[in-house]
Amino acid sequence: METTTRWLTAEEQRTWRLFLTACQSMFASIEGQLLRDSGLPHGYYEILVHLSEAPDRALRMTQLATASTFSKSRLSHAVSKLEERGWVVREECLTDRRGQIARLTDEGFAVLEAAAPGHVEQVRRVLIDTLTPDQLGHLGEISAAIAAAATSSCASARLSEEAEVEAGGCGLSCGEE
Repeated sequence: METTTRWLTAEEQRTWRLFLTACQSMFASIEGQLLRDSGLPHGYYEILVHLSEAPDRALRMTQLATASTFSKSRLSHAVSKLEERGWVVREECLTDRRGQIARLTDEGFAVLEAAAPGHVEQVRRVLIDTLTPDQLGHLGEISAAIAAAATSSCASARLSEEAEVEAGGCGLSCGEE
């Protein structure tokens, strides 16, 4: 079955490249601020935030992986690093012997509390305050549409990757390097 590539128009190409530049610049700026001011990579900050918002500051590792931008294996590695710092502890799940729970420690919560004001100010500086209220509303709608399409695409890719792993492949997931 032959398919025809739907190449980007000049305007679509320009928009795509602007979007990439905007995302890369924004994420680099946010990552740089967190590292400079808190010594905390954005991915670790994200994990701490999800745990801080959960009941009893704890989530099953599978729930944390779903809520975050990490695959299960990358999340396990990141949580190990957070455990080494004393910011998170892993506990056995009482209702499922195979499951584990990540719990934010008081020290981890204090790190998050200290990092949050600078992070929020940076997010305001590079995104929120650069847009009008209408633009911000549109960005929310656009972001939801992009996330839904990407999530659907990633789910399909993950099913293929699981089959590849069973066949002895590497099984890298969407968003993994």
